[in-house]
Amino acid sequence: MERELRDQLLRLLENNSKLSSQDLAVMLGATVEEVANEISVLEQEHVICGYHTLIDWNKINDDVTALVELRVTPQGGDGYQKLAERIKEFPQVVTLYLMSGAYDFLVMVKGKTLKEISLFVSGKLASIHEVQNTTTHFTLTKYKEFGVDFEVEKVDERMVVTP
Repeated sequence: MERELRDQLLRLLENNSKLSSQDLAVMLGATVEEVANEISVLEQEHVICGYHTLIDWNKINDDVTALVELRVTPQGGDGYQKLAERIKEFPQVVTLYLMSGAYDFLVMVKGKTLKEISLFVSGKLASIHEVQNTTTHFTLTKYKEFGVDFEVEKVDERMVVTP
């Protein structure tokens, strides 16, 4: 499959992984066999790493999400890699990025309460020898994630005034 068609296929799957090979073939002007074969190749090459469903967890539970910035002092040539391997093993860590800028890592953490996340950051992340500094940002409202807008309940907090 040509590069442009491959890119279109990946974008379609990224936006809706439930599209069938038949639907994709029609949208791309290709055969079902071409699409199925290309998806298989992309999965084998780990270009397609999995299929995920984006869920608005705020409608189901009250889990807390925090973004934690870590400034670290890596040890040795593969120090960042070793630290990343260690940090990503914690079940509270849902996303981990090596970053440029003032901080080295950005870690997305989920927990049941603010206190649970605070204890995790102070007890697990900050206690790693190479970690110099942490800054934790708790999310308040999720408006958009992975290109999907979320409904936000509008609460009218004005006081009722009667004459």
